[in-house]
Amino acid sequence: MDIEFTKMHGLGNDFVVIDAINQEITLDASQVQFIADRHFGIGCDQLLLVENSESADADFRYRIYNNNGSEVEQCGNGARCFAKFVYDEGLTTKNEIAVLTSNGRIVLRLQENGEVTVDMGAPILTPKDIPFQADQSQTSYTVKIDDEALSFSAISMGNPHAVILVDDVNNAEVEKIGKALQNHKCFPNSVNVGFMQIIDTANVKLRVYERGVGETQACGSGACAAVVAGRIQGLLDETVETQLLGGNLSIHWAGDKNPVMMTGSATTVFKGKLTL
Repeated sequence: MDIEFTKMHGLGNDFVVIDAINQEITLDASQVQFIADRHFGIGCDQLLLVENSESADADFRYRIYNNNGSEVEQCGNGARCFAKFVYDEGLTTKNEIAVLTSNGRIVLRLQENGEVTVDMGAPILTPKDIPFQADQSQTSYTVKIDDEALSFSAISMGNPHAVILVDDVNNAEVEKIGKALQNHKCFPNSVNVGFMQIIDTANVKLRVYERGVGETQACGSGACAAVVAGRIQGLLDETVETQLLGGNLSIHWAGDKNPVMMTGSATTVFKGKLTL
């Protein structure tokens, strides 16, 4: 099977994007793992499939696979790359693009400066819908990790996130705590773990340990979740510049049931053909 692909990244969070509209594509988990392998394949954090929409209110279907072969619900950086890809490849002429994910519909907007704004939808804070095991919704929760209390906010942006406030992201135990929390029984579907340092009410630094991937250069949905976590605790403004390892994202959330708006770059690196 020959596959034409495009390598892209959003702030260093990198993707292999495949047009599954004009190619007949069937991939199993082992093939996704091979493509994502940085030594033997192409190399990526996630593989993105562009498919036809089965719904009248969406232009495309957006499917996301982690580099371990598992399919996930949402990826904000990937969504920006998705929008640039379908526009650049002539799959659409729209500047506002509606796409279906496995967890609902999102809207992507191409800006004149080349950046992409993603309407990520309203955050989900109800524990059972995240999913997270708790009796009632709270702004923060505490669990025991290695006999030590760990406090965090739990939020879904179409995928589950735990956001931990830290004094200095450079000294945060990202891998150790990230792995422990991902394996904790309180998150039945595992979780993406964010470590947020608040600089001031309009600026934060963030590192994210993602499900099925590990730490990435950037995580769009993680940036959204982090700002929501700061907002519900009364610590952040409506618009926040989020500094990730790979660059910055602007996140806006007016609160309540309003959608979270994420704006940032999307970059095409190269195109190629792979034989599986």
